[in-house]
Amino acid sequence: MLVGRARHQASALSAGLRELGAEVLEVPFIEIRKPRSYRALDGALKNLSDYDWLILTSVNGADAVWERLRRLRTSGKPMRHLKVAAIGPATRHAIERHGVKVNVVPREYVAESVVASLRRKVKGKRILLARARVARDVIPRELRKLGARVDVVEAYETVVPRASRLRLRAALKSSKRRPDVITFTSSSTVRNFVALLEESRGWVGRAHSSAKAHLAGVQLASIGPITSSTLRELGLRVDIEAAEYTIPGLIKAISRRPL
Repeated sequence: MLVGRARHQASALSAGLRELGAEVLEVPFIEIRKPRSYRALDGALKNLSDYDWLILTSVNGADAVWERLRRLRTSGKPMRHLKVAAIGPATRHAIERHGVKVNVVPREYVAESVVASLRRKVKGKRILLARARVARDVIPRELRKLGARVDVVEAYETVVPRASRLRLRAALKSSKRRPDVITFTSSSTVRNFVALLEESRGWVGRAHSSAKAHLAGVQLASIGPITSSTLRELGLRVDIEAAEYTIPGLIKAISRRPL
C-alpha cells in the first residue's frame, strides 16, 4: 500500500496498515511549509482578546498557532475567554495538549459540519480562523452569512514535494513494489498526486490518460466525501471511502475492502 501523507504525519496511517499485515511504501504527496509571512497570524495572536472564537481545521494549524504564541512569548491568559472549535479528534488532541479546552467538535469532520455546529453560536461574534494558505472557503463564507465577523489568517502552506515525483513513478511501474491501494487524506494530496504523475508541466487540473494508465488495478482510498469529490473532479475514481473521516476510519475502510 502507498501512503501519501506528509512525511511527518504518515506514521499513524502506516502503522495501522502494517498491523493489517500490509507492506507500506511512504511517498509524500504533500509538504507542509511555513507561510511566506507570519505577519497576519502574529497580528491576530497579539490581539486574541478581540476574538470570541478560534477555529482550527487541522493539526498543522494548531501546531503553527502554538509555535507562534511561544515565539511571541504570549501567556495563556488571552486564551482563557476564547471558545475553540476543532474540525476533528486529531485537531482537538493537538489543542488540548496545550491545556486549552475545545468547546466544539462537529459530528462529521468537514467544513460544512463545523458551520452547522456553530450555527446558533456566532451571530455578532468575532472569529479567528487559522488555516492553510489555500483552503475551501466554506467556513468563512457561511459564518459571515450567519452574522459573524471572520478573520482568516495563513498559518502554513502546502506544496507539491517535487522529490517524490521519481519515487512515485518508479513505484507504479515496478512489478514488485506496485501498490494495491493508494491512500488520500485531503484534497491537497489528491491534487498533488496528479501533479506528481503528470509528465507535462502544462497540467491544467485533470488526470490525463497517461496518469490513469499508471493506476490500472490500483484501488484509490479516500478519507471522506470532500477528498472523494476532488478525486472525481480530477477524473479519478473512488474505490474506498472512510465512513468516519479520520485516519482510524480510513484504516477500517481499507481493512474491509474486497480482496
